[in-house]
Amino acid sequence: MVETAPAGIDVTTLAAAEKLLAVDYTASERAQLLESLERHLDMVRARRRFQPPNELAPASVFQPWLPGRPLPSGDSTVKPSAVAATPLPASDEDIAFAPVTRLAQWLRTRALTSERLTGVYLERLRRLGPKLECVVTLTEELALRQARAADAELDQGKWRGPLHGVPWGAKDLLDTAGIPTTWGAEPYRDRIPTRDAAVVERLAAAGAVLLAKLSLGALAYGDIWHGGVTKNPWNLFEGSSGSSAGSAAATAAGLVGFAIGTETLGSIVSPSMRCGATGLRPTFGRVSRTGAMALCWSLDKIGPIARTVEDCLLVLSEIHGADAGDPASVTVPLTYDGDASVKGLRCGYVPAHFNGEGSDEEDRAVLEPARMAGFDLVELELPELPYQALLIGLLAESAAAFEELTLSNRDDELRWQHKDAWPNGWRLARFLSAVDLVQADRLRRQLMIELGGVLDTVDVMLGPSFAGHMTLATNFTGHPSLTLRAGFAEREWRTDWEGEKPAAGAPERALVPHGVTLWGRLYDEGTLARAGRALERELGVWDRRPPL
Repeated sequence: MVETAPAGIDVTTLAAAEKLLAVDYTASERAQLLESLERHLDMVRARRRFQPPNELAPASVFQPWLPGRPLPSGDSTVKPSAVAATPLPASDEDIAFAPVTRLAQWLRTRALTSERLTGVYLERLRRLGPKLECVVTLTEELALRQARAADAELDQGKWRGPLHGVPWGAKDLLDTAGIPTTWGAEPYRDRIPTRDAAVVERLAAAGAVLLAKLSLGALAYGDIWHGGVTKNPWNLFEGSSGSSAGSAAATAAGLVGFAIGTETLGSIVSPSMRCGATGLRPTFGRVSRTGAMALCWSLDKIGPIARTVEDCLLVLSEIHGADAGDPASVTVPLTYDGDASVKGLRCGYVPAHFNGEGSDEEDRAVLEPARMAGFDLVELELPELPYQALLIGLLAESAAAFEELTLSNRDDELRWQHKDAWPNGWRLARFLSAVDLVQADRLRRQLMIELGGVLDTVDVMLGPSFAGHMTLATNFTGHPSLTLRAGFAEREWRTDWEGEKPAAGAPERALVPHGVTLWGRLYDEGTLARAGRALERELGVWDRRPPL
């Protein structure tokens, strides 16, 4: 059979296409390509007739634990720090801003009912939520039902744990049965799932009370969603960053006891930094993603955003563990002692990260408190690798997750149309080479080997959240991170996107929180939280409130 080139494609077309893929073929090579191109396109057309649902994961499953190293085993042992008995404040605002550890104490001793606490937060969500543009759906009926059930159990002496009766907010990419889960995006505004996500089920089993579905940047990017732009509670003229935009803003503003966020590449770290919340991104696979919108199957992680480090650890203790619906999820023991000393813990840092692009004086100022907290500071160097090339994998996976939007042109429905937004990125992803994708995955393995070796020499690592490559690198290696408030600084109006301008009336400078990030060894969130809590105590700024 004589093969012919597809209609409309000739050697000139191929020569132009080569420029998009950074290759250069000869005339004879192009002639051979033309002879085989129809078969190639037939394979592509056949594959496109298969359009899987978002929840169907690829056959290849990412595992951050390298071969030859067995997963930690044993039982989880989580021992919160001793909390002195504290009288219930008279002010609803003081109650609303209390950490989970205090709320749990008041609820368990019946100084406070879950129904009253739920009412406090619902009032704040109704009054302040519109200012922050952080609430997608208020789940008032469900919240009051869960709160009354929690109170009834507590009255009978049944206590499920530290989250029993504590109200929380869910990033609106976690499925909630019979309640809209819109993924922040126009094409999915009417989406109503029939089942709860695994995390939602686990928090319900822990006795927690779901108050609201909170905003996220559309399809887990940025802070722009179908209902607006989520605001930073410290400066309402700037966005809260994203994509866990509503989770961080609502927590920092005292609208929920805690929230759940997700991260693929900075989506817990960045809004926690901007809003002054505390965000824990667990090791990849520690928390099941069943029932959560998939963006990148080998990168997505679910984690808590709260007001204190220990709050985050207590939430993690209730949501971690394997689930049959998530092939990447694992059950690994979580070990934490809130009263254990950190004296002598080896805390690594890269000196260049504290003095280079992306760092500032507030970052440098955290090194002395780290010494005062008892850490032994250890200078580190990161491997020299082309880190930005890892993003090939993120672009390819996310473009596959939402291919239907690109091919149908429904990506035009998304509110945010910008060179950095998903629609443009996913169109560009169509020009990625499969060969480059495989090579980027091999680069990822090399990074896992080299960076894992560096992090194994210390107990934790401390640094500016976005100076250097640590947030990018550890999202690809799967290592956990903890972002916490380190202080305050006067800042000019900030944006994540080139070309955006402040709204009319925006102050030239505003006092806003500044955060730093700790990174830990795989599945060692307990040590990470212990270190973070010691640093949190030394810094002494976690409890300041935004001027709403």
